[in-house]
Amino acid sequence: MAAILERNGSILICQRTAEQSHPLKWEFPGGKVEPGETPERALARELEEELGIHFATGNEIDRYPFRYPSKNSIELVFFRVVGYDGEPQNLIFADMRWVRREQLAQFDFVEGDRDFIRSFSTAR
Repeated sequence: MAAILERNGSILICQRTAEQSHPLKWEFPGGKVEPGETPERALARELEEELGIHFATGNEIDRYPFRYPSKNSIELVFFRVVGYDGEPQNLIFADMRWVRREQLAQFDFVEGDRDFIRSFSTAR
C-alpha cells in the first residue's frame, strides 16, 4: 500500500535507509497490509508509524500485481490521501521531500512504484 500525499502541487516522497531492502531507493510512504487488515486501515496505521500523522483517509487510485526478483507476487495499491491530522514528519526514512509531479521520474524509485509514476506523472 502506497500513500500519495499532495500539498501545494507537490508530492511527498521518502528515501529508504541504507540498512533496508532496496537501500536508498525512493518510495511513497506506506507498507504492507497485515493479515486481517484492510488496505484503508493499513494506510492509517503505516502513515502514523512512518510520518506521525493520525486518522489518514484516502481513495484508491491504482492497483496492480508486481513481483520483485526471487519474491512472491504482491499487489500494490496506491491511495490518494484526502485527509489526516498532524504534520508529516520523518520518523524512519533517510530523507523525505516534497517534489513536483513532473520531477518524480528524476528520482531512483523502487521498481514496484515505477509503472505508477509513469502514468501518474503525465496524468492531469
